[in-house]
Amino acid sequence: MTRTYGTSHDGPAPEPLGGMTLCPVPESVGHARRWFRKFTAPHQLTCSVDDCLLMVSELVTNAILYGKADEPWHVRIHWYRVGQALRVEVHNPGCPAHVRLRAPEATEAHGRGLLLIDGLADEWWAGPSRHGGTLVAFVMHRAFKPG
Repeated sequence: MTRTYGTSHDGPAPEPLGGMTLCPVPESVGHARRWFRKFTAPHQLTCSVDDCLLMVSELVTNAILYGKADEPWHVRIHWYRVGQALRVEVHNPGCPAHVRLRAPEATEAHGRGLLLIDGLADEWWAGPSRHGGTLVAFVMHRAFKPG
């Protein structure tokens, strides 16, 4: 599988499938999972929905843990159809430079979220968000039936 760690993507225009704005609290992870499943169910995804839900959980959790702002803030999640691909974006007010793939020691309790994304997604990347702060996104290439 090819991984992309950039922010430019050519191809068909993204078709919005859903999204939500979440408060930065632990309960928002479950809300994001439920709404993602609800809004993608009619599309009968051909990729693993369970894998996508796990990645949504990881990215929303990271956004909540690492988002920082001087004023009240939110986590935004959006999902799109791009040709046959599914793209999921998670935005928070954190610093894009702090997003990094780690190789935690076996004794460390945290630090494996992006390793999980790297193993499950066909592509993922991090960079500046159009909302300000950080964007982390993943793509599943063959998530929709052709046609």
